[in-house]
Amino acid sequence: MSSTAPTTFSDVNRDIVEAHILSRLDGPTLASASCASSQVHSSSQQDHIWTTICHSTWPSTATPLLRHLISTFPGGPRSFFSLSFPFLLPTTTAAASSPPPVLISAVDIHYKNKLIFTKVQETETLTGWFRCSPFRIDLLDTKDVIPTTVRHPDSDETCAELAEEISLSWVLIDPVGRRAANLSSQKAVSVERHWLTGEVQVRFASILAGGNRRGPTSGLVQCGIVVTCGGGSEEGAGMMQVREVICWWRTWMECS
Repeated sequence: MSSTAPTTFSDVNRDIVEAHILSRLDGPTLASASCASSQVHSSSQQDHIWTTICHSTWPSTATPLLRHLISTFPGGPRSFFSLSFPFLLPTTTAAASSPPPVLISAVDIHYKNKLIFTKVQETETLTGWFRCSPFRIDLLDTKDVIPTTVRHPDSDETCAELAEEISLSWVLIDPVGRRAANLSSQKAVSVERHWLTGEVQVRFASILAGGNRRGPTSGLVQCGIVVTCGGGSEEGAGMMQVREVICWWRTWMECS
């Protein structure tokens, strides 16, 4: 019998590697796998693979506006993923002298890995209201109510379960400078239920590095995200409704 050399990974057709192996990985795993060999590294740079990963990680990025914008980032969707996952990291790059005229928020909320809320919103930064007020973005109008299929928490036990199972991503995008950052802690830092109204507030928070270097804490910024939920009525009785989603931040000095 004739013997043949064992098949190695490099012998596998590249199209099969990309379509049936790399396309099934999440972002961090794909980034790690790209270090395995020059072949895998080359295949893992494909924009269509990273576009799929961005859409599965953040469904809001599948909107036409963000699909086009992400494709214009230096490095394309791979660069966007690197900037947006998982947190905003400290940088030595000088901060912009003024904010871009528009900021884009891409927000996704999951419960038990199932999407319950997604929205893309543009916020103008040139208005007097934006420049004079503390930084704050409201995703919903006061009359907006987003129904979900999640049972509304009615006890400390169900609030604790909600805290464990809910996750939120808030990617803030500068469409002019082609920059992005995720402002969320991903997991909730607290869940509080109002004793009278029954409304539940889910809070996410993170401490970010600002551009001020005058002291050990003066350059820090606290970012908070609050999701307010209520119980449904009539057809949606007992099910949770998203009634408010806001993001704010303030300097460390303002927090103390």
